[in-house]
Amino acid sequence: MAPDEAVIGCTGELVVGTRGAGGPGEVLVRVRGGTETFIAYSDEPLTRGATVLVVESLGHRQVSVMAWSDPLLDPPLGPSPGDGGGAR
Repeated sequence: MAPDEAVIGCTGELVVGTRGAGGPGEVLVRVRGGTETFIAYSDEPLTRGATVLVVESLGHRQVSVMAWSDPLLDPPLGPSPGDGGGAR
């Protein structure tokens, strides 16, 4: 089966955690107006419930993923870029 290019860049949630080099997990990906499950591989172990980004399609409903946090939903902690960072 050919790689599924439509899933690259999509986000999903791990329904079974990955074990890094120890083996894959399973991810529920938001794609094509719905959700689909794929076998998920990652370089490092990721826990069940983690939000991930699909970075590669391996074919046969298998993907490579990495941990992901939406910068619009999860802003970084610390001073805002426009606040100058100093006391007033």
